[in-house]
Amino acid sequence: MELPLDYASLRLIWWGLLGVLLIAFALTDGFDLGVGALLPFVAKTDEERRMVINTVGATWEGNQVWFILGGGAIFAAWPFVYAVSFSGFYLAMFLVLSALILRPVAFKYRSKRPDRRWRAFWDWALFVGGFVPALVFGVAVGNVLLGAPFRLDGDLRSFYEGSLLGLFTPFSLLCGLLSVAMLVLHGAAWLGLKAERGPVQARARVFGTIAGVASLALFVGGGLFVAFGDLGFRIVGLIDPSGMSNPLRTAVVAAPGAWLDNYTAAPWTIVAPVLGLLGTVVALAGLWRRSEPLAFGGSSLGTVGIISTVGLSMFPFILPSSIDPGSSLTVWNASSTHLTLFIMLGVTIVFLPLVLLYTAWVYRVLWGRSSSTEFKTNPDLY
Repeated sequence: MELPLDYASLRLIWWGLLGVLLIAFALTDGFDLGVGALLPFVAKTDEERRMVINTVGATWEGNQVWFILGGGAIFAAWPFVYAVSFSGFYLAMFLVLSALILRPVAFKYRSKRPDRRWRAFWDWALFVGGFVPALVFGVAVGNVLLGAPFRLDGDLRSFYEGSLLGLFTPFSLLCGLLSVAMLVLHGAAWLGLKAERGPVQARARVFGTIAGVASLALFVGGGLFVAFGDLGFRIVGLIDPSGMSNPLRTAVVAAPGAWLDNYTAAPWTIVAPVLGLLGTVVALAGLWRRSEPLAFGGSSLGTVGIISTVGLSMFPFILPSSIDPGSSLTVWNASSTHLTLFIMLGVTIVFLPLVLLYTAWVYRVLWGRSSSTEFKTNPDLY
C-alpha cells in the first residue's frame, strides 16, 4: 500500500513531534517542579506555603500528561530507543518515579493535619519531588550527549553495561544542574504570575535571579565542554533515510566536536542556543523590572531554546552508544515501520489539538492569583 507520506518524511515529523512533547512537558510540568524546589525557601509561614502550593495545585496533574505522551511517543515511534533507554536507565527512572510519587501524596495529605512537623515533612517531600526529577532529567540528557554504555548484538538484543552511579559524571552533573536552574527560574517566574503580591514574590525574584544567572553560566559552560571536550559522534558513509530500521547498518564513529557539525551544515540552527541565552536574559530583566509576563515569557523562551539546542545539535542521533558507536540509534535507523508511523500520525493529528484545546480551556477557567486568605473560605484548596 502506497502511503501519502514517504518513510523519511514521517521519521523526520516524528522526531519533531517528540521534541515538541518534551518541550511541552518542560514548559508546563517544568514550572511545577520549579515551584516545588522553591517551596521551602520562598515561603516561611504555613499560609505562605499553602499559597505557593495552590499556585500549581489546580493544574499539576494535567501537566503530567505531557510526560506520559512523551513516553508513549518514544514507545510507538522509536521502539529501539524505548527498549534501550527504559531498560538501561531503569534505576535512574525508578529514582525519578519515586520522587514523582511523593508529589501527589504530599499534595493530598500535607494539610490534612495541623501538626507543624507533619506539614514540614510533606513540604520537604514536595521539594524532593521537584528537585530530584529536574536534576535526573538533566543528568539523563547529559548522558545522551556523552553516549550511553550499551551495545546491540547480531539479533538486535541490547546489553547495557553501565551503572546508576556511572551516570553522574562531571558533564552530566553540569547538565543536571542546568536543568535545575532552568526550571527553578521558570518556577520563580510562575510564582510572579500566580502568587499574591508580597514577600513570597520578593523571595521568588531573588532565587529566580540566582537561578537565571546560574542557568546562563551553566549553559555557556556546557557549550564550551561540547566544543572542546571529548564529546560527539558522526555518521560515516552513506545514509538511507528511507531504509529499514536496523542500527547495525549505520557506520558511526566517535568524533570529538561533532555535536557542532550541524551549525556549519545548517547555520539557521544557531537560533536555538541564541534563544536559550536571550530568553534567560529576558527572564532576568523581567524579574528585575518586576514584570511578571516578561519574566515568564523569557523563561519559557529560554527553556525552548536550551532543549532545542540539544536536539538540533545531535540530529540525526537520538541515543548514541559510547562503547559501540556502531550500535547508535538515529532518526533513520531506529523507528517503527512506515505504516505504524503513518497511523500514529493520524491519531496524533486528531487528539493532540484536543489536548491543547482542553489545556488552554483549563488554564483560562482556573486563572487567577493564589491568595493566603482563601484558605479560610475555600475548603477545597490544598
